[in-house]
Amino acid sequence: MKPKKNYGDKIDLALNTWVKLARAFNSFYKKSTDNIRSSGLTQPQFAVIDVLGHLGALKVGEICNKMLVSGGNMTLVLDNLEKSNLIERIHSKEDRRAIVVRLTANGEKLFSDIFPKHADHVYKLMSVLTPDEQRILGDLLKKLGTSVN
Repeated sequence: MKPKKNYGDKIDLALNTWVKLARAFNSFYKKSTDNIRSSGLTQPQFAVIDVLGHLGALKVGEICNKMLVSGGNMTLVLDNLEKSNLIERIHSKEDRRAIVVRLTANGEKLFSDIFPKHADHVYKLMSVLTPDEQRILGDLLKKLGTSVN
């Protein structure tokens, strides 16, 4: 899409790059989320299973930080995962105010079943880029992300 007004080469380039980044993210996110839904989970539920499957038991706040979400949203996600017997919440022995979340045996089995399939799906989506291009893109996105925080 060509803008009706030019703002100068540097600003136009920045805007054009932002639009491409946003469109690429939206397309990739939709394909990834569609794949996740095929396993019967929402994207936030999958993210919790993913984080706990890779990192082990964590406090609720640590999960929120890893997923970049607020505690209010997380409560509902954890409630639903607990109802499905995929996670359990335990009061921390070190800090009675803190709640630790861990996968149940069912949650561990689900993680083992679905994560390799999801990882393969992401690999296939990314395969349009060479490994070197993926490394470069990763480095550039990290640089961009850390500069605006």
